Amino acid sequence: MRQAGVLDVGCHSALLTVVRSRPGHVMEPVFSHKVRLRLHETLDRKGRLDDAGVESVERAVAQAIASDPRLRGTDMFAFATSVIRDAPNRDEVIRRVARRTGTQLSVLDGEEEARLAYVAARQWVGPAAGRLLVLDVGGGTVEIASGTGDQPNSVHSLPLGARRITRDWLPGGIAPSKQGLTEIRRYLRRKLEAVPDLPRAEPGTRVLACSKTFEQLARLAAARGKAHRSQRRLALSQLHACVPVLAAANPARRAKLPGISRHRAEQSLAGALVAEALMEACEAKAVEVCPWSTREGLLLEHLAALHDTPGGPESHRTERTGKSDMGVGE
Repeated sequence: MRQAGVLDVGCHSALLTVVRSRPGHVMEPVFSHKVRLRLHETLDRKGRLDDAGVESVERAVAQAIASDPRLRGTDMFAFATSVIRDAPNRDEVIRRVARRTGTQLSVLDGEEEARLAYVAARQWVGPAAGRLLVLDVGGGTVEIASGTGDQPNSVHSLPLGARRITRDWLPGGIAPSKQGLTEIRRYLRRKLEAVPDLPRAEPGTRVLACSKTFEQLARLAAARGKAHRSQRRLALSQLHACVPVLAAANPARRAKLPGISRHRAEQSLAGALVAEALMEACEAKAVEVCPWSTREGLLLEHLAALHDTPGGPESHRTERTGKSDMGVGE
């Protein structure tokens, strides 16, 4: 039985996920191992990883790869998200990781991440769902994709991620005055309004949110509700109510709020502001939280390629980003 693996190296963790195809299952989990990272604490004002940050990535990748002795028989794709992709010393980080671990980290551009998130979301809801609008708030960027088929009709990636907004507007994660929050909202709205052909949640569109940011905000909103509410749905009105709660607390206090993890507490306010602006710009009154995103899109396409399914990962990546070898990084 063929297996596929993805090593996802992000700001907060290096996560190795191995799955296999099995009759009756889209993909069946085989193995998962997470190594915690705190790369946001190792970035300078320009987004460059310091030496301690690079060393932590080297250790995390080595530990993740060593965690599964069966990995040698697995088709594995290792990639780094925006915290490394957008770093001025990206090439140095990739080179050092390869030299120490033998693992070549690839980087996917934002539009490719948006496409893969859509692929995963489409598989998760099924073809009968009709038109999809997929929103993903990451640390460095925001991804938006929409379409009616297996592949999206439009993809967008914008440098408005929660970590970036925290760095530029909310140093230390501390909320400014009410006027300061208003200025951030105006900035986000202006950036989103400038996007040509930004997809909207037209009638009949199913809006899915694929990110930890939306997932944690949905949990916070559900916990604050007077009656039982689903943690898999987040209404814009609920999100509006969460912003002042997050703004009134410092990161240490936010980490004690329902749904907000300690390692994401500092950027949780920025994440809420970005999610709010994104839903408003796309005219989405509510989103459904989807547990699958870019990583699962990669796994799905790699499994399809292993079974010689037409339109596997190489053909999509070559068409959209010019990369033809899924094992070679930039």
